[in-house]
Amino acid sequence: MGNKKGLVISSLIILVIAIIAVTYLLFQEKREKSDMTQLFNLEKEEMENEYTRFANQYDELQYQLSNDSLINVLESEKIKTQRLLEELRSVKTTNAKEIMRLKKELATVRSVLRTYIVQIDSLNRVNQVLKEENKQVRQKYSEAARQITNLAEEKKKLNEKVELASQLDATNIWIKAKNKRDKEAKKVKDVVKFAIGFTIVKNISAPTGERTLYIRITKPDNDVLTKSQSNTFQYENRTLNYSIKKYIEYTGEEQNVTVYWNVEEFLYAGTYRVDIFADGILIGSHRFTLD
Repeated sequence: MGNKKGLVISSLIILVIAIIAVTYLLFQEKREKSDMTQLFNLEKEEMENEYTRFANQYDELQYQLSNDSLINVLESEKIKTQRLLEELRSVKTTNAKEIMRLKKELATVRSVLRTYIVQIDSLNRVNQVLKEENKQVRQKYSEAARQITNLAEEKKKLNEKVELASQLDATNIWIKAKNKRDKEAKKVKDVVKFAIGFTIVKNISAPTGERTLYIRITKPDNDVLTKSQSNTFQYENRTLNYSIKKYIEYTGEEQNVTVYWNVEEFLYAGTYRVDIFADGILIGSHRFTLD
């Protein structure tokens, strides 16, 4: 009897111990599961933050570029990253398999993004070098253009000096009003002819050979004495009438020239002017008065 009672008590003790053990194991499992859920929640949150940051980085990279092809590639990668982010947000924390998949995808996105960052950084450095080289080229071009302009100006000035030095010059200009006896006329009503004389000065820089001189006699009212309105020559892009045309053979030495004008017009008292032209240039002028 006593042995049966002891056996029952031992069995009860063993049963209680087993219940306690099973309860402890269940509690431990529940606590571990709770800890794992919290861990997945934290990891999921960190992954969401990373996906969001990567999508923003793709936007920032696109703003740095002007290459449409590369911008389109980055846009495609950004859309893929955003799609994975939406998948992650919709996954339950208890779905460990899906979270692990998205974690691997995140590692791929991180690697691809790092590759583009390196490429774009390299492109930016190359572009910066090219910009600096272009700047230097533009500076050199501007300097060369400035030098060419200066040389052109110097050449122009030199040509002007050479042209000026090669021009003829008429000096010692005189005018005599003569009457019908070839004497000097005392009154304007007696003038029948003008004798006009001048000296072409010596100029070894001037071209030699035949030269054409144009002499204009202008009355006090600025009307030019001329035998025909077709008697013209060019001066400073204008067409002027001349009174007398004279051909000379210029040798570079001093040369005296005399021309005559037969008066067939009505003359009146006042100040007259004689202008002498050669090679389209005014080479001498002189005024005289008739009473």
